Parts: sequence; structure tokens; C-alpha cells
Amino acid sequence: MSLSIGLIVDGYVKLNNRGALENLLAHRRELLQQLNCVTGVDPKPAIAQVRQDITVIERALAALAQE
Repeated sequence: MSLSIGLIVDGYVKLNNRGALENLLAHRRELLQQLNCVTGVDPKPAIAQVRQDITVIERALAALAQE
């Protein structure tokens, strides 16, 4: 996980901002779809990073759902 996404997600969790987390998750999922269509370069490192981001965001949403 990148430090920046961790800080952003932690901030949204502290603010109990589920909507912002859902928007962030939707953005990352769209980005993942776009990366899967890339040709001419190796997108695997970027895909791995986006998948890690998605995991972090999904865990945060699950934690908010339990509260």
C-alpha cells in the first residue's frame, strides 16, 4: 500500500465518510479496468498497486459497516 492512499483512507474512516470511500473505490476499479487494456508497456506493477489500494479501501468500508 502506498503511504498516500493509506493516509487518505484513514482520514475518511476517521470522518466516517463512507461516500468518499465508495467514490475512491469506484475510481480505483475504473483505473484497474483501464490498466488491463493498456498495450505497448507492462502495466503489471501499476495493476498490482491499484489492487492493493482496492483491498485497503474495501477493508476500510467493511470496518465502517461494522460500526
